Amino acid sequence: MPIGEDGVAGYTFKIEIDGKEIAQFKEVSGLSAEVQVIEHRENTALGKEIIKKLPGQKKFGDITLKRGKTHSTTLWEWHKEVQEGKIDAARKGASIVLFDYSQGEIARYNLTNCWPSKVSLGSLQAGSNDVLMEECVLTHEGLALA
Repeated sequence: MPIGEDGVAGYTFKIEIDGKEIAQFKEVSGLSAEVQVIEHRENTALGKEIIKKLPGQKKFGDITLKRGKTHSTTLWEWHKEVQEGKIDAARKGASIVLFDYSQGEIARYNLTNCWPSKVSLGSLQAGSNDVLMEECVLTHEGLALA
C-alpha cells in the first residue's frame, strides 16, 4: 500500500439488484471467490514422488444481507418467485458497491444470476428494545470485480 493511502471503511456500501439500489442494509457478509485445488501425484523414473497442484472448479460463497425490518416486502416477494419455481424470473444481476470517505465509488463486485435461497426474521421478544432484523441469503453463479 503506498504511503498516505487510507484503508477502506467497512460501513460505506450499497446493494444494487438489476441496477436499482435496494433498501439500506446493516451488514453484508460472505463475499468470496475460491478456486478449488486438484492435487496430482506422480512418480519420476527413479521413484521419487512429485505433487503438482492444479486449479480446479470455481466456487462462490453465498452472500448474507442483514437489515432492520421495514414495511418493504420486496425480498419476500423475490423469494416467493423461487418457491413457485419461477427461477428464470428470479435470477438477477446484483452489485455490492464500496465507497471512499467522500462517497466516491472505489469498488464494485458484480454477482451473476443471483436469487434469494433464504429469507428470515430475527427473534421476536416482548419488551425488547432491539430493532427487528431481516436476513436474506443470496445464492449466485459468479462474482467479479468490475
